[in-house]
Amino acid sequence: MKFVSTRETGELKAGGSVKKEYSSQNVIMEGIAPDGGLFFPAEEVSFTPDEIKQLKNKTYAERAFFIISRYLTDYKQSELISAAKAAYSEEKFPLSPARVNKVGDEYFLELYHGPTSAFKDVALQLMPRLLSSAIQNSRSQKDALILVATSGDTGKAALEGFAGVERTKILVFYPEDGVSEIQKKQMLTQKGGNVGVFAVKGNFDDCQTGVKAIFADPAARRHAEERGYFLSSANSINFGRLVPQVVYYFSAISDLDLKDGELCDIVVPTGNFGNILAAYMAKRAGAPIRKLVCASNKNNVLTDFFNTGFYNKKRSFYKTSSPSMDILVSSNLERLLYLIAGPGQTLKYMSELGEKGYFSVSDEVKKALDGCFSAYYAEESDCFAAIRETFENTGYLIDTHTAAAVFAAGEYKKSSPDGVKTLIVSTASPFKFAPAVCRALGLSCGEGFFAVDRLAEYTRTAPPAALSALRGEKNRFYKSLSAGNMYGGVAEFINA
Repeated sequence: MKFVSTRETGELKAGGSVKKEYSSQNVIMEGIAPDGGLFFPAEEVSFTPDEIKQLKNKTYAERAFFIISRYLTDYKQSELISAAKAAYSEEKFPLSPARVNKVGDEYFLELYHGPTSAFKDVALQLMPRLLSSAIQNSRSQKDALILVATSGDTGKAALEGFAGVERTKILVFYPEDGVSEIQKKQMLTQKGGNVGVFAVKGNFDDCQTGVKAIFADPAARRHAEERGYFLSSANSINFGRLVPQVVYYFSAISDLDLKDGELCDIVVPTGNFGNILAAYMAKRAGAPIRKLVCASNKNNVLTDFFNTGFYNKKRSFYKTSSPSMDILVSSNLERLLYLIAGPGQTLKYMSELGEKGYFSVSDEVKKALDGCFSAYYAEESDCFAAIRETFENTGYLIDTHTAAAVFAAGEYKKSSPDGVKTLIVSTASPFKFAPAVCRALGLSCGEGFFAVDRLAEYTRTAPPAALSALRGEKNRFYKSLSAGNMYGGVAEFINA
């Protein structure tokens, strides 16, 4: 399998147009394409109904190997099997990486039973192993310097996944006032000699824009190379982050026990569009998925886009109780546009977004999107009501991001009340956002671990052990940067 950039239209040469192609190991090492686009397979991947049925009797690690081996074809099978077994061990995920839990009439895909209690663990326990193998196989003399922008969960999951991994260093940037207290504590106390964390005075989009600017800066790349590093990413702009997410949608389909010919709908809370894009990739590859429902919070840029065909990042930014969705520039939407509109139009759209702050898709593209996606957004009051009503009606506790999906699922079913099974993606432990969840339940609680304790007491639910273990841990990282000086943090980190 070869990969191309989403913005690669091909160079005119004798005999026709030729696209630059890359191997999957190159793609995972480099993270982002040289032209600023995102890497994507040059060919479609597909699975037959019989192959999907065969997943039923496999372990999660076996399912992961079976799916990712179709995309990462230049890895040895033994490397992929070993990586999957190590990533998805019972020690890492005691309750399964992707548990389908039936609650009343709803199905929840619980993706938060890993080391950091968020769905990013499922990808970021595997990706470091894929990157490590790629470095060894490339015989590169340089080590990987991994730069990560986070809206909360990716940062800790990436730090946890890469901590202690040979031939890597990882530096995380997070919005100083844009993550929960528990998320911040998780990052600032991270152990490991190869990790670093900086707060950024700005929002997630500032962090993400800064990281992309560093990747696009030849001087920054040269500076890193002179010190023995090549730049890479652990954000979902890196295909190595994305492909493990495709796995859990196939896994969930197997656990739903759909009948022959039966389809399901999937509701995904999303900000950067990686999680729902993985679901769309699974659908294109043969998973029996009818519709994908994109759930947003008050930062409803994606809802507006799917409903109108007009993407506009020039709008108010809101800090909400679901900070991992507080995003106005959804990077992985570029990959969807590439699949629907092609590289030429994608380059045009991305250029317009960079220059003007907005773009509009054609009627043809809008029609194709309508066939696969619906979109809804939840106000803060909607999220709080979803948390409260879900707990009061079923005793099931959800976090603020999952609440947006529960609300969106309810709105979607009003227009599609046909009995098709709906799978709601649950992305984080409610204890990571305990103060907000307490407020939704009408509890007075305080912040941080005061809220964790109050929530546990009221709901008679134990917080994840990894979160409880943070109590009393001392912070290791204290520094903050302006959004315009993020490379200063990189230089400090690699010179230390």
